[in-house]
Amino acid sequence: MTVSGHHLRPEQVAEIERHILAETAAGGTASSAARKHSGRECTYQKIAKRMRSEGRLLESDDVLIAAFAEHGEGEAGADALGVPHRIYKQRLYELARRGRLGTKPVLPGFGIGKATTVLGPDGEVEREFIQQRPAASEPYSMPEGFVLKRDSALVDGQGNRVGGWRISEPTRERLLEQMRAAVAGFRDEIPRATSIPAPSHSNDDLLSLYVCTDHHLGALAWDEETGGGDYDLSIGETLLKDWFSMAVKLSPPSRKAVFAQLGDLLHYDGFKSITPEHGNLLDADTRYPKMVRSAIRVLRHIIALLLEKHEEVEILMCDANHDPAGEVWLREMFAAFLENEPRAKVQTAPGTYSVVEHGDVSLFFHHGHRRKVGEVDSVFAGKFREVYGRTRYSYAHLGHRHSDELKSTPLMKVEQHETLAAPDAFAANGGWLSGRSAKVITYHKLRGEVGRLILTPEMVAGASNSQQRAA
Repeated sequence: MTVSGHHLRPEQVAEIERHILAETAAGGTASSAARKHSGRECTYQKIAKRMRSEGRLLESDDVLIAAFAEHGEGEAGADALGVPHRIYKQRLYELARRGRLGTKPVLPGFGIGKATTVLGPDGEVEREFIQQRPAASEPYSMPEGFVLKRDSALVDGQGNRVGGWRISEPTRERLLEQMRAAVAGFRDEIPRATSIPAPSHSNDDLLSLYVCTDHHLGALAWDEETGGGDYDLSIGETLLKDWFSMAVKLSPPSRKAVFAQLGDLLHYDGFKSITPEHGNLLDADTRYPKMVRSAIRVLRHIIALLLEKHEEVEILMCDANHDPAGEVWLREMFAAFLENEPRAKVQTAPGTYSVVEHGDVSLFFHHGHRRKVGEVDSVFAGKFREVYGRTRYSYAHLGHRHSDELKSTPLMKVEQHETLAAPDAFAANGGWLSGRSAKVITYHKLRGEVGRLILTPEMVAGASNSQQRAA
């Protein structure tokens, strides 16, 4: 650094800066610091000026008060001290709040909140009271990618807003975008599945649909409270393995299988056990990382079973209300994991509605949190117009409400599926009662549905252990 024709090494500049900071903290100036340390006064002053412009040197309160008394809070006061106007105003606001600038006139950073005048008997002014309050800061603008979550307002007697606060949160699209970006960043690090030998025989005309919905891994239920059975992470994982072990064994040798995981596989979507959209508290059994590991482990087990039985496996993981972000990373990670398995396909489209075509049969899927049984058929027909127009038999499958319901409309059959999971306290105490089962539905590519297998938790208990012993 060159100052007044003299070249200073970085360590010399740093030492002068320390001298200046120590001196000004004690009420002195850059000039007095130069005199104390036998330095060039012009050198110390120029370094101090640079420090002020960078906001690293704050003048003493007395110097600022004197500048305010002479120049006010405008740029003239900042220029007199050689500091940026923004920093000058900030220091004045701090002094005003500490009462160092008096009470008259209206202080920098304050506004008149209330004025009171006391008059004498003849109308003369005897006393005046001025109440000052901190002035509003700069206008608030919503950060990009955020939306207003809650707006609380403080109003006066006339209904005018005089204060309040706003709470913002990231948009759902921003959260999903961040999740997709994170997944894309480490997809290459995910190990690939080893290829599984194809079955020796299958029926080309048949498709087996394995429906799994609202399994809520990580939920906690106490049978004594709910009357619907105990439930926790370990029970949920074992139940899925048992069910698929039995279902795959009993289902026909269809050439194609569709694993329709209709959403809410995970009970919650992050480190807080709440629903992401409405913040409802949930009864949770475990830590989020343990739940993630359980989900990955059980899905790998299920997909391996399906590949052993069927020549082609298509996997859906539907967008849902308990785990919208979780379904995103599950889709993307399993698409990467199965990249080298040509017989498996994961649908990675981020939309809320999905479709599978099989000959003259069209199968539509939606979790059920956006559209109900009686109003979703037209959405499917409209969104997948070409598939719907090509097929003769159309079936829609939903979850969400944990109970069975079937409705035939002029457009298609719409079926809502119950869950294998035990009800939690919220469902049991609210009176939302249902059975517990899951289905394998068989479709013929020319005749539509030709059979179904319904299995309850009691029917499949221990099936995965039996399969391991047989192997």
